[in-house]
Amino acid sequence: MTDRNAPIGVFDSGLGGLTVAREIMRQMPEERIVYFGDTARVPYGNKSRETVTRFSRQIVRFLQSQKVKAIVVACNTASAYALEDLESETDLPMMGVVIPGAVAAIEATQNGKIGVIGTQGTIGSGIYARYIKELKKTVEVVGKACPLFVPLVEEGLWEDPVTDEIAKRYLTELIDIGIDTLILGCTHYPLIRSTVGRIMGEEVTLVNPAYETARELKQMLEKKDLLNHEVRRLGDDRYHFFVSDEAEKFRGFANSIIKYGILSAKIINIEEY
Repeated sequence: MTDRNAPIGVFDSGLGGLTVAREIMRQMPEERIVYFGDTARVPYGNKSRETVTRFSRQIVRFLQSQKVKAIVVACNTASAYALEDLESETDLPMMGVVIPGAVAAIEATQNGKIGVIGTQGTIGSGIYARYIKELKKTVEVVGKACPLFVPLVEEGLWEDPVTDEIAKRYLTELIDIGIDTLILGCTHYPLIRSTVGRIMGEEVTLVNPAYETARELKQMLEKKDLLNHEVRRLGDDRYHFFVSDEAEKFRGFANSIIKYGILSAKIINIEEY
């Protein structure tokens, strides 16, 4: 029987999945987390399905070695390319970030026009459109790849004229189409939510799959009787962070968005898994 006090495993191609980890911390403060960021091999968005799936399998094996009770694939590209294979290969409860975002977008739209922004891999896979159409055939889904957003976010240029200019170029066609709902289809993108929202205008609802994923995860753990009910004690070492490279850069970035004091991030050789 799985230990409900075991940690939740969360992984991403790099730093963006920290937005998902942050939401889990907010919504389930009793839970422990083991986070892995594949900082040596980021980004995943321009890699093949086969490569992303191979990387994801290695990370899942690492997280299993940490005795996690569930795994969140906090990367849209890995969710699009690898999740089905991963779910068939392990008994651990597992979820990605795509379905929660798709469901929230359907609930939010009024005019039936939904936009999705993400990496080349996520948009090219058509996974958001496929899920949304399965749930509601009449909805129009328009995808737009925004590959420069990830490096801009990882450089800390969240509020910067360069980011504003790139965002205007990417988003203009979505504005012209008249979407009323926009899915932030990459876990990096919530960090430039204010920029995207300002350009899209108040009439467009922004859907943050990181928030929706944490909410869905809580429901899943509750259903499986895996929620941690232990009262959190002061000084508990509840969050552990691992990366494949650049631990100090990761720690600095993580501390800028997660206010729990990330003291260290340990480098592991993910190729060994």
